[in-house]
Amino acid sequence: MLPVLVVHGGAGTIQKELAEMYSEGVRVAVRAGFAILQEGGSAMDAVVEAVTLLENNPVYNAGCGSVLNEHGNVEMDALVMDGRTLANGAVSAVRRIANAAQLARLVMEKTRHVCLTGEGASKFARAMGVPEVPEESLITDRYRKRWEENLAPGANPVESQTGPKGTVGAVAVDSEGNVACATSTGGIQNKMEGRVGDSACVGSGGYADNRVGAVSPTGDGEAIMTVTLSRLILFHMEQGKSAQEASDEALAYMWEKAQGLGGVVVVDPRGGWAARFNDTQMVWAAAQGQQLHYGLYRGEDFIQPLQDPDSASTQDHHQH
Repeated sequence: MLPVLVVHGGAGTIQKELAEMYSEGVRVAVRAGFAILQEGGSAMDAVVEAVTLLENNPVYNAGCGSVLNEHGNVEMDALVMDGRTLANGAVSAVRRIANAAQLARLVMEKTRHVCLTGEGASKFARAMGVPEVPEESLITDRYRKRWEENLAPGANPVESQTGPKGTVGAVAVDSEGNVACATSTGGIQNKMEGRVGDSACVGSGGYADNRVGAVSPTGDGEAIMTVTLSRLILFHMEQGKSAQEASDEALAYMWEKAQGLGGVVVVDPRGGWAARFNDTQMVWAAAQGQQLHYGLYRGEDFIQPLQDPDSASTQDHHQH
């Protein structure tokens, strides 16, 4: 059943007191993006709208909630891809931009390139009339404190990571059967300056092809790049596996080969979808028909009517 939109707000371990905020944010984002699809809008419009809302929510590690690099600065990566044409655009290590996914879309639509990085991306943003925002507007007290703690002798930034790692993202198939993906991230805590993760790399941080489907991942960026996770999932789907089967197989391979933890949201052109992960938790939401699905733990699928956010029931099925 078309259309479909699935979003994620990152995988990892979420503090209990923040769980509802994480879950509410993805539900708000999926409703907004799905409304575009219901009005006949494109999959690309829907995924960029959903990711923009997640970037604007300080709960998530993207946009105004991004983690800080080793120097205390925010550097963001993002990617979008259109499954109808295979057109794609990305930005990496961009600073002082509120919505990296929107800038990635401009790279796709207004240049002959796939990815712009650093100062070159900033110059392009200025040329496109994208306003720069103060660095401080992107930094939350939570992550500034975490950055300071990680500078202490003997601190381990990886072990201190709390909340979902990496990314926010969305995949959609619109009423015409076109698929798209968008992924955006602040990266990893106390990363080296100039580090680029999977979220700017086509085939790793996202992929969309109308013949097969669309993927947006989250998790250990280096591991995701090592196995080109998004394209790997679509390869398994090309071999006849469902979105769920392909996701589970690729995530198992990523763990076996690169000890990588993370998760994915996936759609196929016929309306099949999956939200799968091998990490402790992943916050996700999906909209299809008149139902909104969402979850946080493996095997969890809460369902509520799209039009009635206060009415929720729990279902024990795992896949769709």
